[in-house]
Amino acid sequence: MTEVSGAVTAYLTEHLGMQPQKASVTFLGVEPIDVLRFQTDSGLVYVTSGCARHPMSDPSDFNPDPVRGPRAEIVVRMQSGVALPGLHKRLATVAAAPAVEGLILAADALIDLGEPLWDGSACTALVLEPDDLGAVPLPEPMDPVTLLRAIPITANEAAWVRLKGVDALREAWTEAAIDVTSPTRSAASL
Repeated sequence: MTEVSGAVTAYLTEHLGMQPQKASVTFLGVEPIDVLRFQTDSGLVYVTSGCARHPMSDPSDFNPDPVRGPRAEIVVRMQSGVALPGLHKRLATVAAAPAVEGLILAADALIDLGEPLWDGSACTALVLEPDDLGAVPLPEPMDPVTLLRAIPITANEAAWVRLKGVDALREAWTEAAIDVTSPTRSAASL
């Protein structure tokens, strides 16, 4: 299903207006996951490519549909100017989770990595929401690829999401005027 990854890359290149830098991460038993990095006027945009090769399915389904079903890729938007070493590896790990663990990526999901999202980061988890880039159309009968924005959050913020829900965290960010694209941001006061 390299055509799906190619369609994702072409869609992003067209919509962001530039060619990406690319890092490839390989996991045992899973096709390589690429992480594309775009330097835009508004900052850095990282997007996985490879998660959507196959539809996501419930791991208890012993006969999943190989063509139809939800597909997704992860988008992270950050301010430029600060190095984010290791971010591509952690994103590739999240993108491989549907194939490895049967995780279904969807809006408002909380994904706790249990380790810094990039070396030295206070953020150890992600919350997902639809990204402004929309969805990548694929030929019928395949479902389109949903582009989900992954917002890095701290362990305290992840605990807040578990307790109060992701909307309460978004409200706290708004009230505190927190820029979630800042790699050095502080956690919301919860």
